[in-house]
Amino acid sequence: MYGGNADVESGSMPSNFDQFNSFTEESIRKGFIRKVYAILCCQVLVTMAIMSMFIYIDEVKYYSIHNPWMWYLAFAMTIVTLIVLACCPEVRRNYPINFILLAVFTVCEGFLLGTVASHYDEDTVLIAVGVTAVVCLSLTLFAFQTKIDFTMMGGLLFVFFIILFCFGILCLIIRSRFASLAYACIGALLFSAYLVFDTQLMLGGKHKYALSPEEHIFAALNLYLDIINIFIFILSIFGLTSD
Repeated sequence: MYGGNADVESGSMPSNFDQFNSFTEESIRKGFIRKVYAILCCQVLVTMAIMSMFIYIDEVKYYSIHNPWMWYLAFAMTIVTLIVLACCPEVRRNYPINFILLAVFTVCEGFLLGTVASHYDEDTVLIAVGVTAVVCLSLTLFAFQTKIDFTMMGGLLFVFFIILFCFGILCLIIRSRFASLAYACIGALLFSAYLVFDTQLMLGGKHKYALSPEEHIFAALNLYLDIINIFIFILSIFGLTSD
């Protein structure tokens, strides 16, 4: 019994043991990533399906334009479910309530984006969707390949987010088209950085900070919010430049 401990401490046995642990952790992380992207794909598909109703069905589009209460209701439900999922770890880890809340959040977010998209031309929305897809795919590949560790930049990104929030309030006051365009451009850049940050948090491995493999709902939620915000800001950019 003591001999076994002595062998481990002297370094004669840990090679295979460490390789086994490394292999186990890597397989768990890969399974976690697959689960996250499966959930994310479902969220994006549901969101696009709901948005399509507001874009291609004229009755739904006109009703949304003339009934702003739909936007306020969807926004309120989105905020409530987001707070529960983000601030209550025991809830988002509890199956099936976590998937139910995520489904409710996704549907509400789809309606919210649908009400926003109904105020834009069909071509503008489709271009924004295409550009968002290219940007997100490129940034995801970059996050997988780059040696730069973005997980250490969480505090800096949060500071930029607070600055963006204050700038947004200023834009509401001054009502300037150029200020709104600058706000949309900065917002798209900031959430592009957040997408890289959240992707690397999910990857783990060599990065300083990583999400627990149990947090697949939280990881999918983060990536989904990044993509949605990038789309909204890109849509705003095309809407402002096409007027």
